Amino acid sequence: MRHNKKFNHLSRTASHRAAMLSNMACSLIEHKRITTTLAKAKALKQYVEPLITKSKNDTTNSRRVVFSYLKNKYAVSELFGVVSEKVANRPGGYTRIIKTGFRPSDGSEMCFIELVDFNENMAKAPKAAKRTRRSKKAAEATEVVAETATTETAAE
Repeated sequence: MRHNKKFNHLSRTASHRAAMLSNMACSLIEHKRITTTLAKAKALKQYVEPLITKSKNDTTNSRRVVFSYLKNKYAVSELFGVVSEKVANRPGGYTRIIKTGFRPSDGSEMCFIELVDFNENMAKAPKAAKRTRRSKKAAEATEVVAETATTETAAE
């Protein structure tokens, strides 16, 4: 039974796992996208998202807490500077995992994990006005009604 086993140990000791996740988080913050295995990416997502949330509140205490996880002052300054400005109005979900296939050597499922707000290719473009499939007569009739309504309000 798997009672109270909440995270993937990744076949590593606790110290090795903490060091690996810290290094991966620093790389993700620095490069905005890294390629890794799917299991490591899922573990990294759980590790880095609370740190990004903590970076929204730029206080001495939050910087110290984040530094205790990352142990890299350049990554901390990047996180509290550039990254926190981009994610300031986002309520969560700061990372995206995209599967890329299998590694040829051992068949591990590979993916890349990226910070959502830093990928311009995946950014949502503003939506164009919706077009309806009405006939020309119906469209002209609605335009005439709209014009008469504006002229009536202007006359009053």
